Amino acid sequence: MLNKYVYLILLYSLIIGKDMSKSDNYKYDLNGRVIIPSDNTILSLPQDGGLLWNRLIFEKSPYLLQHASNPVDWYPWSEEAFELAKELNKPIFLSIGYSTCHWCHVMEHESFEDNEVASLMNDAFINIKIDREERPDIDNVYMDVTQKLTGRGGWPMTIIMTPEKMPFFAGTYFPKKSIPKYNRQGMLDIIPQIKELWINKNDSLLQSANNIIENINKSNITSINDNVKLSDTILDKSFLSFKNRFDEIYGGFKNSRNKFPKPHDYSFLCKYYLKTKNQEALDIVVKSLVEMRKGGIYDQIGFGFHRYSTDQKWLVPHFEKMLYDQALLIHAYLDAYQITNNPIFSKTVHEICKYVLETMTDSQGGFYSAEDADSEGEEGTFYIWNSEELQIILNNEEYSFVSSNLNINNTGNCFVEGERTNIPHLSSFMNELEEKKFSLIRKKIFDYRELRVHPLKDDKILTDWNGLMISALSRASILLDSPEYLKAAEKSANFIINNLIVDEQRLLKRFRNNESGIDGMIEDYAFFIWGLIELYQSTFNDKYIELAARLSDYQIEHFWDFENGGFNFTSDLTEKLIISSKEIYDGAIPSGNSVSAYNFIRLSRILSRYDYEDISLKIFDTFSSKLNRYSSGSTMLLQAISFVEGPSYEIIIAGDANKSQSLIKYIQNHIQPNKVIILKSSSKIFNYLDLYKSKIDGSPLVYVCQNYSCKLPTDDMNKINEMLK
Repeated sequence: MLNKYVYLILLYSLIIGKDMSKSDNYKYDLNGRVIIPSDNTILSLPQDGGLLWNRLIFEKSPYLLQHASNPVDWYPWSEEAFELAKELNKPIFLSIGYSTCHWCHVMEHESFEDNEVASLMNDAFINIKIDREERPDIDNVYMDVTQKLTGRGGWPMTIIMTPEKMPFFAGTYFPKKSIPKYNRQGMLDIIPQIKELWINKNDSLLQSANNIIENINKSNITSINDNVKLSDTILDKSFLSFKNRFDEIYGGFKNSRNKFPKPHDYSFLCKYYLKTKNQEALDIVVKSLVEMRKGGIYDQIGFGFHRYSTDQKWLVPHFEKMLYDQALLIHAYLDAYQITNNPIFSKTVHEICKYVLETMTDSQGGFYSAEDADSEGEEGTFYIWNSEELQIILNNEEYSFVSSNLNINNTGNCFVEGERTNIPHLSSFMNELEEKKFSLIRKKIFDYRELRVHPLKDDKILTDWNGLMISALSRASILLDSPEYLKAAEKSANFIINNLIVDEQRLLKRFRNNESGIDGMIEDYAFFIWGLIELYQSTFNDKYIELAARLSDYQIEHFWDFENGGFNFTSDLTEKLIISSKEIYDGAIPSGNSVSAYNFIRLSRILSRYDYEDISLKIFDTFSSKLNRYSSGSTMLLQAISFVEGPSYEIIIAGDANKSQSLIKYIQNHIQPNKVIILKSSSKIFNYLDLYKSKIDGSPLVYVCQNYSCKLPTDDMNKINEMLK
């Protein structure tokens, strides 16, 4: 059977009267699937995608392009789709997922590629596909709906709603056919039922949709309420919550059947330990990070962490790899390394950085989004091993070493997709000699694995996730004395500056195939500003802190809710959704409000901007009721609260930069987490620094300040250390 690319070539051969199938005078984009002749003109497809494609063929998202050949008549999120739904009086079938989502692939293969299901969908609905990573604002709204209606969430997310975007049905994965044994309805049953309800009980559905949105909007109301103050013991209560849920055997927390890394939880516990010297907090961090690094959730052959573990032992992961997990875990392992000096933690950071820089980095400097869990139609195929295969690759001595250290055996060490197989993992760490031996063997296995069919790489470059990686690499460059990480962080930042900033202060979200698009959302501003702050702390290049201030001012102007407090998910200049959401929960990634609170308190101390500190305090007030009820769900915000509570420090270094290097390095590496460092500069943004003088010969003097009040300057490292205790 001819594949679709050949069909497309033959189709255009007929259109233009030229046999392109035997010509070298063309090329086609394997992602966009649009023929591009060598003269760089694009052979246009019809607006609906033509005979072979649907409208998603014109999108940039790899996830949407995966569905471009479905028989489902997909639309992207667009006014065209909603206007057509109104005209035809049809409900909207909204499907939300992402390119590396395993169950998204399953639902596509079972239903969206199936002509029977597609025919029913096309008859009953106007069908819309969304990449949640491109449109987290839409995902956030309808995930709230799904969780409220079903008590659970996840992807693929399925929403059925009115042409006015009001949902009346929600769920996640649905099989093609119903499974009575598990009380799970299938698409072949759901679609006719909803079509019949839409026709015969339309008023009831509309009323239900209105009630759903009304209730969600009520629950999302926030206010800067002076009568509800943060609990004085909020940090202690949060620690106790983690202590009570801690898995003392395998590390992590006993929340559910699956175990997610949640790196910012461990960063909070590190800072809590430094604040209180509570050894139990540090024990939780060390045990968890060690067990995660030993487990199958860590790619022992190619490095980097998989998304989460499906068991309590961190053994069998969901195999996708996300850029944000790598960035946030770098932060967590760095925090633990600073406290413990454990070489396992620094080694883990180096390995994650190696994976990201070699596998997830675009030639222009941006970082790619993710790698899929699936290859060859199965989850984990790229990462699992049978013993016979390894015995072919390795000699007897090497295989004996690997099987012993990575727990490989003939019958397999776990189940993946119902089959016995081996996932490499450690029972204990190797000594230095064993590490050197393993390094050579690992490279052999890695090179062999590279010949396998690779999982799909989602190569879109997202501003927010790049911001996270910039912040992580900037810190790693200093704490691990690795200048190449700083170079990579600066290259990514400059990529965003050159490609994803409009009018010097408005961010765009996504870059792919030389095209930028989608208005930036709160996380894009918060995470990129975080990256810029860390870059300034690493380089003291004024342009980074100046840009951070410019973006922060824009963020306040266009995202801040001046009436009720908090940052809205989207700008006041962008499309209005049915729910105006503000997120404070720090899930797989921290929320935009949490990171913003952390950013603004640090910027206030760097730039002497009291108005910035006021923003952080208002964020605390806005969400104080929610935080008092469930603070351990907002650990990034707790880090901002800890900074405000103090002790926290502004450290100003006045003097010739070249003569200040040893002092700068000492202060950058100091374990005190609640500090900002300012190098005296001629920049107008630092006018107040004229007050701080170096020695007569230009040698540096250090001013250690608290709450904008400074102690006498010194160049004595012992005195500096004493002041920072």
